Amino acid sequence: IGIGSNLGDRLRYLESGVEALKRLGSVLAISSVYETEPIGVDSPQPHYLNMVVAVEMCSEPSDLLESLLATECDNHRESHERNAARTLDLDILAYGDLVVALPRLKIPHPRLHERAFVLAPLTEIAPDFLHPVTGASVTEMLASIECQRIERLGEFAKLTSDPRILG
Repeated sequence: IGIGSNLGDRLRYLESGVEALKRLGSVLAISSVYETEPIGVDSPQPHYLNMVVAVEMCSEPSDLLESLLATECDNHRESHERNAARTLDLDILAYGDLVVALPRLKIPHPRLHERAFVLAPLTEIAPDFLHPVTGASVTEMLASIECQRIERLGEFAKLTSDPRILG
C-alpha cells in the first residue's frame, strides 16, 4: 500500500494511514519516509511525504479499496480528483501477483512503474518484487524513471518518535 500526504500535518496523516492498515491486516514491513515534489500538477502544491507498507490481507481487493477510501475520508480527504492535494492518499500498489481491471480498481496500480516516490520505498521493503504484468523488477522500474526529485527523510519509526524532525 502506498501512503502519501501533502496537506496539514503530513507525518501525522502517514501515522494514521499505518494505524488503519494495522487494523486491516498484518503489517509485514514499513519503508522509510520520502519527501517528493508533486508530479503531474498544473498549479503549485506542497511537497508530499510518501512511504510504502507491506500488509498481509485476508480481505478481497474490492473490500480493501472500500476500507482505504473510508480511511481517507476519516482523515479529512476532500477530493478524489487525480493529482489533487490531499491529507491522506492510500493506494493499492499490488496484491500479490493478482491482476484486476475493474472500473474503480486496477491492480497493479496503473502508474506504479512511473513513480519514484513509490518505487524507491518499495525497493526497501520488497526488493524482489516483480510487476505482475510486465515482469520488470522494482529495481529495473526505478532505474527507468527520469529525474524525479526524491529525498529520503529517514525511518518511519524514528521520525514518528520525534515529530520535531520535520518541523
